Amino acid sequence: MSILQIIKYPNPILKTPCDALHQEIPGVEQLINDMQDTLIAHPFCVGLAAPQVGTLLRIVVVDCSRSRKPCKHHGNLVLINPLITYREGEQVMREGCLSVPDYTGNVKRAVSVVVEGLDSDEIPQKIEAEGFEAVVLQHEIDHLDGILFLDRITSLKTDVFRRKNY
Repeated sequence: MSILQIIKYPNPILKTPCDALHQEIPGVEQLINDMQDTLIAHPFCVGLAAPQVGTLLRIVVVDCSRSRKPCKHHGNLVLINPLITYREGEQVMREGCLSVPDYTGNVKRAVSVVVEGLDSDEIPQKIEAEGFEAVVLQHEIDHLDGILFLDRITSLKTDVFRRKNY
């Protein structure tokens, strides 16, 4: 078990788009295992993207079952090269991020999404998600494109909040 260090804003790696995996890269399986261990080590954390641990590859791990928020979830997901292929609706939810530990913010996102990518065995996956799980997937995929939730805030004055505890 290896807990990886979380990269914090304003580190420029968080604003750098990630490279897709088109071939087998040594150490990817270990990276995924370490990302899952890192997610588990942070209470209430439901998603983690590779750039948050210093790796510019298009990999996310998500497990919404760790949340207190009610949602229909797919359990523990590993997605390589995830891509949102469909979005529907609009909702505003309060988001936080391990890489921006001192703040949360109201972010407008799609209510439901379809995400396609590969699992850790490189088997194609098509995930249909809604509500909280859809938000988490959008948040983590944004990380792969160098986008933080702060970039999606409508008003820094009214939609960003200092976190009381973490």
